[in-house]
Amino acid sequence: MLLQVEMIDTALVDSALVNETAQQSINLWHMAQYGGWIMIILAILLAWAIYIFIERLITIHGANKEDKSFMDRIRDYIHDGKIDSALNLCKQTDTPSAHMIEKGITRIGRPMQDVQVAIENVGNLEVSMLEKNLVIMATIAGGAPMLGFLGTVLGMVQTFFNMANNASGVIEMTALSEGMYQAMVTTIGGLIVGIIAMFMYNFLMARIDRVVTKLESQTMEFMDLLNEPA
Repeated sequence: MLLQVEMIDTALVDSALVNETAQQSINLWHMAQYGGWIMIILAILLAWAIYIFIERLITIHGANKEDKSFMDRIRDYIHDGKIDSALNLCKQTDTPSAHMIEKGITRIGRPMQDVQVAIENVGNLEVSMLEKNLVIMATIAGGAPMLGFLGTVLGMVQTFFNMANNASGVIEMTALSEGMYQAMVTTIGGLIVGIIAMFMYNFLMARIDRVVTKLESQTMEFMDLLNEPA
């Protein structure tokens, strides 16, 4: 009976140790500590990507926000010959579409082709400003996994180097598995950072595409306005 109790106690202790090991294996912070200096770089890249995402999201939201009666008021001003009032309205609105319309208004009286080219040039500049720093985010999305793979390779090289210089010639599985574990951690970190950056980049590009569609629509509406009979 006493032997059975001891066997049960031993089984409980082993189970607790297994559970503790399992909890440690899924602890991201514990894993990150094994990654070394590459994990620090990945953390900096992640923070950088998040900063760009928030900053660009605020900018794009502001560019997409506009008074729905804007074009109606522009139409009324132009029909009434109040060009200065139309220009003042564009300056007060301060959005990409308003900047484009403002440029078009300043070209009224010139050939329609010149007006359209001027508007398109301003539109290209506005879209370029919206896409500011997105190249950096795309680079992080593609470069973070590669950096993680580099950490894995370096960790594996270090592991096999230690094995080759082991004077005793005895390979301990604990040391080998620990070295491989440390090497694989950087791969996980790189993939996590890359995936997050990729999703944020695609989300921002989708929002920018909406703004571009809106700019194109308002450009066509303004050109139609200029072609209306007096």
